[in-house]
Amino acid sequence: MYYPRSFLKFILLGFLLVSLPLVYALGELVLSLDRLATQSRQEVLQASAAGRSSRLLFEQVTTLERLARQQIILEDPALLDDYGRMRQDFRETTRQLSLLPLEPKQLAALDQIRERENHLHQILISQQRSPKDVAQLADGYANLVERTQGMLNATAQLTQRAIERLQDTAAQGREKWLYLALSTVAIALLLAIVFAVLIARPIRQLDLAIRQLGTADFSHAIEVNGPQDLRYVGQRLEWLRSRLSELEQQQTRFLRHVSHELKTPLTAVREGVELLRDSVGGRLTPEQHDIVRIVRENTLSLQKLIENLLTYHQSRALEPATLGPVPVADVVRRVLREQKLAAVARMITFESKLAAAVVVGDAEKIRTVIDNLISNAIKYSPRSGVIELDLTENDGFAVLDVADHGPGIAAAERERVFDSFYSGTAPVDGRVKGSGLGLAIAREYTLAQGGRIEILDRGDGHRGVRFRLSLPLALGVDAIHHATSTQVAAATAVEGHS
Repeated sequence: MYYPRSFLKFILLGFLLVSLPLVYALGELVLSLDRLATQSRQEVLQASAAGRSSRLLFEQVTTLERLARQQIILEDPALLDDYGRMRQDFRETTRQLSLLPLEPKQLAALDQIRERENHLHQILISQQRSPKDVAQLADGYANLVERTQGMLNATAQLTQRAIERLQDTAAQGREKWLYLALSTVAIALLLAIVFAVLIARPIRQLDLAIRQLGTADFSHAIEVNGPQDLRYVGQRLEWLRSRLSELEQQQTRFLRHVSHELKTPLTAVREGVELLRDSVGGRLTPEQHDIVRIVRENTLSLQKLIENLLTYHQSRALEPATLGPVPVADVVRRVLREQKLAAVARMITFESKLAAAVVVGDAEKIRTVIDNLISNAIKYSPRSGVIELDLTENDGFAVLDVADHGPGIAAAERERVFDSFYSGTAPVDGRVKGSGLGLAIAREYTLAQGGRIEILDRGDGHRGVRFRLSLPLALGVDAIHHATSTQVAAATAVEGHS
């Protein structure tokens, strides 16, 4: 497909080609109206001339009859002179009538009138006229007047036929203009659709390329067809894709190397701490046990930060998820078991009310989201605090509320806490400040599951904050509800007193 160098020129070319059929139809309409006006003018002039000539012919024939009758009676040579002059006018009038578009029958009648008048004139100028000739002249001129009267009626019919011809021409013109308008509109519409597709194609390619870059998909080459300026934009986007792909690979290598370099000494530190904690190097005093405990907790926190960093990087890669039915209550109980040691260390208890809600999603990512929410609540809860977990079903969503009695989150920070590497107020009891990735990962995974996560006030007037996780329910989960309702009720009763 040929494209002009400029996208603007291509649009102008399309507009011109779409306009050509309309311009042609308009020109044809103007020409047709002009032809109709010319024909109407000619028909009117001919009808007017025919009517005027036929009336004049009738008057002239009537005058010839009167002069002939006077000549028959008076025998005056002056009357013959008047007749001769009137006769010349009569013949000129018949000649003019013969030039009009009369029908063959009317032209034959006009020739008969001329011949009849010529015959009567020969008898009139004869020196010796018998009584029979005189009677023939009287009857002949009377018959000539009747024939002229018939010619007058024929010219009136000529006007009527002219009107009918104009009506037929106008009807044919309307039909022709209708077909021309329909065909022109169809051609213009077809050209408009073709050019719209050709114009929209590179725009769609650009939109797809931008969406591809926006979703961090750098595996497919970007190609944009169209005018040269749009192809140039496509080439620059392809360069940007290649550059971003290189940066992504560099980032992956960097994180892999950094994680390896961080984990190696961290593992040695943890092993040394565990040996000291187990009194392998000798018995420790209570003060030394406290120091070992602090070092161990900080190494665990550092390991958690490294794991969060790697997990966040994997979430940015948007790897394909393994979807399936996920009982949310089972995931919550699993996370509570995994967080039991951290909760016991801070003397934190859980109060949970879990409905048998089943969603469709990636079980491991949902576990990561719930784990981040609960670990965040443990981190910010005061010692001997209580964390409430409430799982319900509402409007097609499984809704999990995780509420704590910590310092809460200011309204200005409630959106920012989901940003990458943003850390709010430090947790209580001087614990290590987080990496600012846990909630960011939770939001990434929640959006990938088609859900949402938000921060709400507790609603009961106490300090703290409530995180609400909403995930779309799976269809047809009645059987699962029935099968698991008894187990969930029993487990909830046990966890409520943990």
